[in-house]
Amino acid sequence: MTKSDVIIVGGGPAGVAAALSLRRAGAGRVTILDREPSLGGATRHCVHSPFGMLEFGRIYLGGAYGRRLEHEARKAGVSVLTGHSVVGLGEDGVVSTTSPAGLGSFSAERILLATGAREEPRSARMLPGDRPVGVLTTGSLQSYVAFHGLMPFRRPVIVGSELVSLSAALTCLSHGARPVALVEPGPEPLARAPLAWFPRLSGIPFHLGTRIVDILGKDRVESVKIERNGVVQTLACDGLLLSGQFTPEAALIWQAGQRLNLGSGGPAVDQNGRCENPLYFAAGNILRPVETGGWSFREGRAIGRAIAEDLRRSPSDAAPLEVTHDDPIKLVVPNLLRRGTAPTPGFDRFQLRFLRHCQGVLSLDMDGREVFRASGKWHPERRVLVPMPADAADADRLHFTFGERG
Repeated sequence: MTKSDVIIVGGGPAGVAAALSLRRAGAGRVTILDREPSLGGATRHCVHSPFGMLEFGRIYLGGAYGRRLEHEARKAGVSVLTGHSVVGLGEDGVVSTTSPAGLGSFSAERILLATGAREEPRSARMLPGDRPVGVLTTGSLQSYVAFHGLMPFRRPVIVGSELVSLSAALTCLSHGARPVALVEPGPEPLARAPLAWFPRLSGIPFHLGTRIVDILGKDRVESVKIERNGVVQTLACDGLLLSGQFTPEAALIWQAGQRLNLGSGGPAVDQNGRCENPLYFAAGNILRPVETGGWSFREGRAIGRAIAEDLRRSPSDAAPLEVTHDDPIKLVVPNLLRRGTAPTPGFDRFQLRFLRHCQGVLSLDMDGREVFRASGKWHPERRVLVPMPADAADADRLHFTFGERG
């Protein structure tokens, strides 16, 4: 069995940043296990920029950014094991793997999960219609283009309006495809302006409040039917691109029986990124899909520092306090707080997401005392940051309240 001080599962921006942070803090053997042939995570699939400006002081395309991450990890003395899929997590810090060499076991004093997120496929979105070739997620599109030099369609309809949806549209336009339309089920774009202006500025029709009601095609997609304001329209196309609606790659933590954050579907973590089992930590888009590569890098770096500090003490076995919230708040990260943890937390702010468009007052109640209050319009899947009180870990109750106003 191979032993390390810290094992990191996942070699995307969060995992690599944590590894670099650990090595700078003096951690001994740090091992990254990644199932892909090289590090970089989802950025390896992206044939566009910008990546890396805040991390490395220059702008990279996605693939080049992934190569820079791997270069930095190896230069820092991190043990990088690609082609290793983690298939099990033990309560005692032992992980089981499979690789071309066969089954293996690795152990460490601390383990960081940085496995990221994935887009929901057609089956999870409950889309009706035929089952022809040409219904893809953005990740599949980026893989076709980045690794095989193939554009799987020429006239797709894109579903979604998150940043990744705009990335998909840009990939199409830059590789010879012209989207027929971009459709968003909600009443407003999920991406912020001015980025949300991109489809229309590029000449792509952008339909809000629109849903797919049928997919038609015998061998491959021939058209889709959309419904908007009660009116059904048929769009001739040769593909349907499903973007956004990310879900954490949290199967490992779920199989291990550890507590989940029911709002995000990822692991429940405290202010240092620690999971319910005190040997395990998590960072990046496994926590609350989905943030940018740069955000994940900075978060991984902070959690790496927290783990380095934690290695100098016994794992905290203090029972965590759960941070609760009202609807329509979707999730809070971190959603646990522990007393007696490292003095420098991995998170200095709570991250919130809303389920739907709403207007009202958001407040944080700590032991019956309001410590934060903000009013305004709130949008689904957009990051909301709330400062974490310095004494939050000493509280007996933390609850986010929302009072909706018409």
